[in-house]
Amino acid sequence: MTTETQAQLNGVNLAAVGALVEAIQFDAANARTTWAAHVTWNGAFASESKVRGFQPVPSDEPAALGGTDQAPNPVEQLLGALGNCLAVGYAANATVAGIAIDELSIHLKGDIDLRVFLGLAEGHAGFDSITATVRLKSAADPEQLAALHQRVQASSPVGHTLTGAVPVTITPA
Repeated sequence: MTTETQAQLNGVNLAAVGALVEAIQFDAANARTTWAAHVTWNGAFASESKVRGFQPVPSDEPAALGGTDQAPNPVEQLLGALGNCLAVGYAANATVAGIAIDELSIHLKGDIDLRVFLGLAEGHAGFDSITATVRLKSAADPEQLAALHQRVQASSPVGHTLTGAVPVTITPA
């Protein structure tokens, strides 16, 4: 590998990741992070979330659900968040393992029964299941790619959040 390749693989800045790992190894308190978003309702089923200094991300419902279909709805954004988290996991873990990624795409889908959301039934209002199909092109051998896949599944923060019972507290202010 050339110095340039070692400094950046798959577009990942190895020095920055290495510095983070070193800081966490030096003091485990550096691993504890807090993330935040602020959501503002814009009328009807439209809202937007503001994260850090980025432009607001809009949300709306499809016309069939009473919205104006001007933006992805929250469950679509959740699928996108999982896919984006998996993509980061593949890039990070492949880079650490020295695996070059030629192409990566992730297709996600899930089924929801709207009866609970609409108050027509009681039960689970969320996804019944989510499937993610990963298409990864790389010159790495199949064993390396299988290990990469397992590592990504084992370390995805969004994936773990969705599969575990995470306490959610919603309080009026």
